[in-house]
Amino acid sequence: MADTTIKLLDDGPYLVSGSVEVQDAEGKRFATGDQIALCRCGHSANKPFCDGAHKANAFKDATRA
Repeated sequence: MADTTIKLLDDGPYLVSGSVEVQDAEGKRFATGDQIALCRCGHSANKPFCDGAHKANAFKDATRA
């Protein structure tokens, strides 16, 4: 099993669990915990993290592998 898991939530964010480091374009690190939600709808005011904006913007995606 992988140390890090990325799960695509239906109509929601990428849920990242495990050891992960998120950096901006200059290499500066964002503070993170053991689980983070990354925006994939493009509407979050807290990018790259999800703030729930997908709900108000009716984001729809249920990708399957």
